Amino acid sequence: MCHGGWCFEELTGELRARGHAVHPLTLTGLAERAHLLHGGVNLETHIQDVTGVLAAEDIRDAILVGHSYGGMVITGVADRAPDRVGSLVYLDGMVPGDGDSCWTLVSDQERDWYMDVVDTGYAVRPLPFFDPRATAHPLASLLQPLRLTGDLAHVRRRAYAYAAGWEGPSPFTAVYERLRDDAAWTTHALPSGHNLMRDVPQDLVRILLEVAGDRVRGTMRAPH
Repeated sequence: MCHGGWCFEELTGELRARGHAVHPLTLTGLAERAHLLHGGVNLETHIQDVTGVLAAEDIRDAILVGHSYGGMVITGVADRAPDRVGSLVYLDGMVPGDGDSCWTLVSDQERDWYMDVVDTGYAVRPLPFFDPRATAHPLASLLQPLRLTGDLAHVRRRAYAYAAGWEGPSPFTAVYERLRDDAAWTTHALPSGHNLMRDVPQDLVRILLEVAGDRVRGTMRAPH
C-alpha cells in the first residue's frame, strides 16, 4: 500500500547484478502513476497491471513477489495467467482465498486506517511514518473481494517471508503460523519490521535466489 516500484530498488540492483531480469512494478494510482487515481481503480485494476506486462513482454515462468497488499495482487495474477506464473513469494503479506479482501483479512486497527481517506474519498492516506515518497492508496482495491477461478496447483514454489519484529501485534502472524506447517510452502521468519525491503534486503535476496534456483534468466516481478 502507498508505495511504488522504487521500494524494491536495492533488491532490483542485487538481482540484476546476478543476471536476473527484474521488473519492479508501480500499480495504477500510486507513486509516479498517482495521476491515474480515480474511484474505479480497484484490485482487479492492479491485477491487470501485472498480467498486461506479462503478456506484452511474453514472460513465462515468472516469479511474482508481493509485499503486504501485493499478496492480493500476485495471487490474482497467478489465477488469471497460470501459463505465465511459476512461483509466488509473499513478503509479510496477504495470502487470500476466493472471496477474501484486505478488509476481511486485517484487524480493526488496519480497518481504522483504511477509513482515513483523502478529500475525494477515493484513497487511503499514507501513515505518518511511511517513506516521504508514499502516496495515497486506492480504497476500492482494499474493499474488493478477490475472485479466484482455480486452485493455483500450477504454482510450483510458494515462499513466505514473515516480519517477526513488529512493534506490537502483527496482522500476519496467523498467516505465517498456518503456512509454516504446510508442506507446500517454504517459510522464513526475519528479524525485521514490516518494511522488509528496507530492513533486511540481503535476507530477501537470499530467499529470492533460492526460489529462482539462481537461474540466470529467472524473471521476478514485485508489486507492492
